[in-house]
Amino acid sequence: MASDQGIRESEPQSFFDLVFARLGVNLSKMGTSKLQRNGYLSKVYLMELIPNALLVLFGALVIWSASLTIPEASFLRHLLGIVLGLIVAAAMWKYDYSVFADKFTFLLVLDIVLMLLPAVPGLGYNAKGMTGWIQVPFIGMTFQPSEFAKIVTILLMASVVGTYNGKIDTLKDYLKLCGILCIPFVLILTQPDLGTGLIVLVLGASIIICGGAKARWVLITVGIIVVGAFAVVASSMTEGLPHILKQYQLNRLIVFVDPSVDPAGNGYNLQQAKIAVGSGGFFGKGIGHASQAGSGFLPEAHTDFVFALLAEEFGFLGSVFLLFLFGWMIIATVGLALRVDTPFAKLVCVGVAAMWTFQLLQNVGMCIGIMPITGIPLPFISFGSSSMMSQLLAAGLVQSVWRHRKKSG
Repeated sequence: MASDQGIRESEPQSFFDLVFARLGVNLSKMGTSKLQRNGYLSKVYLMELIPNALLVLFGALVIWSASLTIPEASFLRHLLGIVLGLIVAAAMWKYDYSVFADKFTFLLVLDIVLMLLPAVPGLGYNAKGMTGWIQVPFIGMTFQPSEFAKIVTILLMASVVGTYNGKIDTLKDYLKLCGILCIPFVLILTQPDLGTGLIVLVLGASIIICGGAKARWVLITVGIIVVGAFAVVASSMTEGLPHILKQYQLNRLIVFVDPSVDPAGNGYNLQQAKIAVGSGGFFGKGIGHASQAGSGFLPEAHTDFVFALLAEEFGFLGSVFLLFLFGWMIIATVGLALRVDTPFAKLVCVGVAAMWTFQLLQNVGMCIGIMPITGIPLPFISFGSSSMMSQLLAAGLVQSVWRHRKKSG
């Protein structure tokens, strides 16, 4: 597949271009200041790099604050994750992303291997009832392969969907693409890790939709998924029928629908998260003064419920600032997708933006009670080296799209 041939300077043509044009925002010219075009910084996409760097710094501040009262929130380990993530991001930025455009078989095999690694005897490591980690021999360090599999899935789906050049004409091709996406989705569910599975499903579906899938096929698929989800829940709640969902997963759905069912048990985390968010007020309680997290009332305050910790310490203003940075970064990534010419480059950016958007909405949503509780980390903020490295790798991938956009095929 040919590499990108530069930036289009024509009038907005896509749906997203027209929407933002109506709002007075021209995404196709974001980040094209004189310094960006001609200076030393021309090799980095500042419109994505600046909010990304600020998010990493904000996350480091949050985890440092958490480490003051939560022994498990090791600030040094968090810094190690950032350093390793910056190394892989820099390597990805320097590497030409377009090399992966015709590596479908390699990416599929790599995706499967990463998903199955935790099942290898001697490597798999069980944590919190999930076998999604592996332990590196002789070192004792653990990491989560599925975090990196998300990035591989983005490249995998972009490589195969990109071959249709924005128009998926036949139902057979659409079903083929859905079948390919189901491979990593089903494998991740065997760990079991429903949260990561949903991320894979959303980013893959976003790539297929933006790759030219017909609206009626998408709507029918959504309907089938909704009906199937209801059937799975009903089966798991009915005696004598197969219980596909684990009991803790079912309990999370029950307390999401009605938190008062078990406020001291399965609904405890949700109640404490909502209390933490509300108690932060407008300006927050200040660094190190998160009483819900610091006193141990809010479990997993530095990982799954890190937004609740952030909202308690930095208040409404800090939460809005966080959302602003994410919005800036995601819009800049979508803007880059609109500017590059090759389908593969566009879909890579779409996949990364979809991943960040879904993880943000899910993590923040579960802390305020509008989304079910899942173990989905908040990108660049949550404690966890695997998550930090994979998210910075995704940022490096976007930067690679920018850096190599002018190479001739």
